[in-house]
Amino acid sequence: MAEIGIVMMTRNRRARALATLDRLALLPERPPIVVVDNGSSDGTPAAILRRHPRVRLLRLDRNAGAAARTLGVRALRTPFTAFSDDDSWWEPGALERATGVFAARPSLALLQARILVGGEARLDPTCAAMRRSTVPAGPGLPGPAVLGFVACGAVVRSNAFLHAGGFHPRLGIGGEEELLALDLAAHGWELAYVDSVVAHHHPDGADGRPGRSERLLRNALWTAWLRRRLPGALARTAALAASAAREHRLTALTEAARGLPWILRERRPLPRRLERIAKGLTLPEE
Repeated sequence: MAEIGIVMMTRNRRARALATLDRLALLPERPPIVVVDNGSSDGTPAAILRRHPRVRLLRLDRNAGAAARTLGVRALRTPFTAFSDDDSWWEPGALERATGVFAARPSLALLQARILVGGEARLDPTCAAMRRSTVPAGPGLPGPAVLGFVACGAVVRSNAFLHAGGFHPRLGIGGEEELLALDLAAHGWELAYVDSVVAHHHPDGADGRPGRSERLLRNALWTAWLRRRLPGALARTAALAASAAREHRLTALTEAARGLPWILRERRPLPRRLERIAKGLTLPEE
């Protein structure tokens, strides 16, 4: 069985998905690839099967958002899983390096790669911040410890990912990573930024996802109330509410409030040690 495979999710971006699969198919590691189609209506699934018949395709009849990745990891069944979106791919040799990093560090659940953005290969700003991470790290960690990640350039230990629950099905796409990062850390796993493992991301120049900024804010609020202890949740809420007021995104607050019944049912506050770390982080106000 292959050591590492790729899960790619897509929805209604046929040309993008095909171009990315063309790149992934050329990787020297020849990883197995699972594509999860989030209910496309533009012929994406049929086009993928014509051009890349060896890819395993999961067709969903609805948009499952980031939870599509969880379905892909279950289907892939490799010890390690690298995530790609339909506009991101891995540099040749990156997956082999990632496998070696995991083999040398059994306590590592998630590896955040260095993401280079666009044709100019600019360093992703989140990766630049991760290089300066202040999260306490155990001796010998292969890079700075982190408490968040960017999914389109992340590799996970598959059993740790699934044991932590994968991506929450209610969050969709937009800031879904923070909750999973907290859950992995709460289970005792390590997360690290590893500069030598490289992924590329070529997002659309225009915002093709209406409502994304509102989802980012809503998901940040939901994550705070799902996992932060009460003082931290209140402080995070105040900061996010102030940001929403300044940027006229008050509908996100209303939507977040509608989630309170299920939030309270699923709430599991972080251990105190982890809460102290989360409290010390400078998080964006989405």
